[in-house]
Amino acid sequence: MTPAGGSQEPRLDISGLLLRVGLFVVIALIAMNVFPLLLLPFGIFIAAALGTFAASATANAVAVRVYERGRMSSIGLEWVSSSGRDLMLGLGSGAGAALLVNAIPLAAGLATLEPNPDAPFRWSGLLFVSIVLLFGAFGEELLFHGYAFQLLMKRLGPYQTILPAGVLFGLAHANNPAASQLGIANTMLWGVLFGYAYLRSGSLWLPIGLHYGWNWMLPLFGVNLSGFTMGVTGRRLRWSASEIWSGGEYGPEASLLTTVAVAALLLLVRRLRVPPEERFE
Repeated sequence: MTPAGGSQEPRLDISGLLLRVGLFVVIALIAMNVFPLLLLPFGIFIAAALGTFAASATANAVAVRVYERGRMSSIGLEWVSSSGRDLMLGLGSGAGAALLVNAIPLAAGLATLEPNPDAPFRWSGLLFVSIVLLFGAFGEELLFHGYAFQLLMKRLGPYQTILPAGVLFGLAHANNPAASQLGIANTMLWGVLFGYAYLRSGSLWLPIGLHYGWNWMLPLFGVNLSGFTMGVTGRRLRWSASEIWSGGEYGPEASLLTTVAVAALLLLVRRLRVPPEERFE
């Protein structure tokens, strides 16, 4: 699979595919058992986010160095004329979806914003969480939609790769605090959305933007993000509705509101007008 109008790459045979994907997976698994452990003294949130980034960056860097001569375009990070547009579209769409998921219940009287004396607002805290979340989103996209994902998509086809990768993305969050069945199902949908965003745009900038925009906006309302509590604004959302709408301790990602939000984002990405020279066939 190459952008329309570009030169066709030689088709990998199955042994070559398994060798390349296998190297990526082995390095990623080893690194995922090393980096988070090294970072655990700084807290589980930092260990999860920065550990994932370090592991995925290492796996991608080695695979690209060995097989692609170090070309960043091989993992969808080449900066071209449309990259800024894709990144900003992702940021705005992801943050906007998170805003609506929290603002609609507030407007409907199903939730209220109240002071959170246990986590007062500090600019330094907001900056710190923003940076950690950026590394976390970047790392997860490199891990689940980086080198190995893109190779499999070229060899097996987009939907034969996007759907299983989405399932793996959701299952990877199954051990998060307060994980629920609906929360994991919604996280699988997020994984499908991010993979589809890569397919439509031909780069990782759109899924990175979607991922980070959503992750950054949720904590501003004082709600949990995938089971993690951050408390950066000195406020928290108190619900009067059931957990199917609030998501409970896992956060809004375990709610039907998020299910609807992800479905809407999928439709938005589907309608994205991609220039012919950048579209993946």
